[in-house]
Amino acid sequence: MIKLIAFDLDNVLIDGEAVDEIGKLMDAETEIAEITKKAMEGDLEFEEALKERVALLKGASVDDIKDVVYKIPLMEGASETIAELKKRGYKIATITGSFEIIANRMKEELGLDYAFSNVLHEEEGKLTGEVSGPLVSGSKSDVLKEIIETEKITAEETAAVGDGANDISMLKEAGMGIAFNAKPVLKEIADVVVEKRDLRELLNIFKGEEAQVEKSETEEVEEKAEEPKSPYAGKSFKELLKEKKEFEKKLNEFTSKRDELNEEARTHKDLRNDLNNSIKENLDKALKYRDERDQHNEEVKKYKKLRDETNHKLKKIEWASGKREIVKVQSEIEKLEKTIETKVLDIRKENELVKKVTDLRKELQDMHEDEKTKKEALELKEVSENYHAKVVELSNKAQETHESMIEYFRKIDDIRAKADEAHKKFVETREKASAEHESVKSVLNEIRKINKALDKIKAKERSSENEESKKKNMAEREVAQDIFEKFKQGKKLSKDELMLLQKHHIV
Repeated sequence: MIKLIAFDLDNVLIDGEAVDEIGKLMDAETEIAEITKKAMEGDLEFEEALKERVALLKGASVDDIKDVVYKIPLMEGASETIAELKKRGYKIATITGSFEIIANRMKEELGLDYAFSNVLHEEEGKLTGEVSGPLVSGSKSDVLKEIIETEKITAEETAAVGDGANDISMLKEAGMGIAFNAKPVLKEIADVVVEKRDLRELLNIFKGEEAQVEKSETEEVEEKAEEPKSPYAGKSFKELLKEKKEFEKKLNEFTSKRDELNEEARTHKDLRNDLNNSIKENLDKALKYRDERDQHNEEVKKYKKLRDETNHKLKKIEWASGKREIVKVQSEIEKLEKTIETKVLDIRKENELVKKVTDLRKELQDMHEDEKTKKEALELKEVSENYHAKVVELSNKAQETHESMIEYFRKIDDIRAKADEAHKKFVETREKASAEHESVKSVLNEIRKINKALDKIKAKERSSENEESKKKNMAEREVAQDIFEKFKQGKKLSKDELMLLQKHHIV
């Protein structure tokens, strides 16, 4: 009878993937979603996928993350289903590779009995890009065992509901495994598959104690059904030995092929793991360059601000020193002289412009720039130019580190393509090895059936021999009784007759 139900969180209790939603804060949702997809389909180890995704969240604001995760909607029917299951007497847990910040929300909101998750590390309100917890390197089955021990129940009294490859261990550990809108890799090992994206579908599966008892009684009746007759019944000992020898030959062939494929699969797996380690190393370098780029960009902002503030002061000083007025008059003179030189004017208009230029030149001669203010302006101009030079220098460095970061990400894409290919070959080879192993199991099963048939023949022969021996013994005893009667009448016995009487404990 099921007493506890363990749920995955992402895409099971909530309608979405928390880490993907958080990734939008760092403009990394596309890359994170791709890594998530590979992990859920079993193409990437969960621990590696989790660390890669969390590294991309470095620098995200914890307050912003809280806003995001509290906006992720519950799965259709989640509140109603959990409330009804608890009403029916089931204990409810969530075991998730996601984060405490969302798992705790679910525990409070849905009234869960247990919530196991991982923890995002933070410093001064920002994520550090690191993660820890029981489900980083540990498996969900380990956590389920811990709950089983706490509740003092058996694994057969639990059920697990999941959707991806990282739920496989949990579904295998539980008495009942349910694949909910799951990836093919999980459906293959599940006891029950739910395709509709509505948790209320589970209420038809978990109907409480009465339904469990009814199911148990049905199972007992099924267990009492007769086993099918063996295909080897009625065959002679010699025929069975011949067939056994043929199966043993096949067994050697299948075992050899399976072992070869397993060795090949290990080679592909080792290559994939080496490539994934290389991805991690290159990702660390890419993120290091990203941090350097961001640091340079922050410095650029700082020096731009200082430069702009200095230029603003410079303009104010230039106005105060009179330089701006001088520049204005000089500009007006140049404009008038250009008009006189380039345009056809009547004599009166030309004389007016010439007079205006003459007056402006006299005005210019009387204008003087304050030397002290002029010196201060020159100093500020030099400071501004230094700040601008710093802006250019840091902008170039930011661009260089950005290009280095992009280069490493390109390299990661190339390595990941090779890792994906190695994983694909690993999966294909492992499936072939599994097929050969199924053949091994099938042949072993046939050999066991033959051995059983041989044992029956041997037992029958022994039984037959015992029956013959018993009949012979009874006949001898009757003879011995006759001899004893004659002995009582005074007949002399031979040595053999005396031994026969002793054998049957008559004398």
